[in-house]
Amino acid sequence: MKEQQTTEFDFVIDKLTNSIENAISGEVFDTSIMKLTASDTKIIKKSEWAFDWQNELKNEAKQVSKLTTVNNLAIIQGLISFTDTGDHIFMNLIESAKFNKGKNKLYKGVAGNLIAFCCKTAFELNYDGVVSFVAKTQLVSHYQETLGAKIYGGNRMFIDTKEAFILATRYFKDFKL
Repeated sequence: MKEQQTTEFDFVIDKLTNSIENAISGEVFDTSIMKLTASDTKIIKKSEWAFDWQNELKNEAKQVSKLTTVNNLAIIQGLISFTDTGDHIFMNLIESAKFNKGKNKLYKGVAGNLIAFCCKTAFELNYDGVVSFVAKTQLVSHYQETLGAKIYGGNRMFIDTKEAFILATRYFKDFKL
């Protein structure tokens, strides 16, 4: 059996918002998270993304979702790939759009929104909100501080029920257990 390669997360949680927030004006935009489709991949230019999202979509074990604003479903703000392991959600990849990275980013809160979606999904699947991922070693403490993530071996981390609930209810106002 071919061993699946795991990508270490190296994103920085710029800000936990209640949605996504314009980095200049502070204006907040409602978001929508939907499954990425094959037709969506036509607008994903490889030069604008670090990961091969078309390849990610081909793997049937993975679920790939896109984050957009409610008012503009055509512009993808961020992407996430995750796997239902049967007892928790494992985040494979997460990426903000190129224009949402660095000091001149357009929106803050993209990564937090996508992670909250995984937490919400983990609750909906009766996994008590538990989400895991592999972090780059130098970012372990950052994820502990910003997400409340815990270490369960080396640089493998998880978001437990309490912290997952906080994230899910912050980003999804209608979310209830």
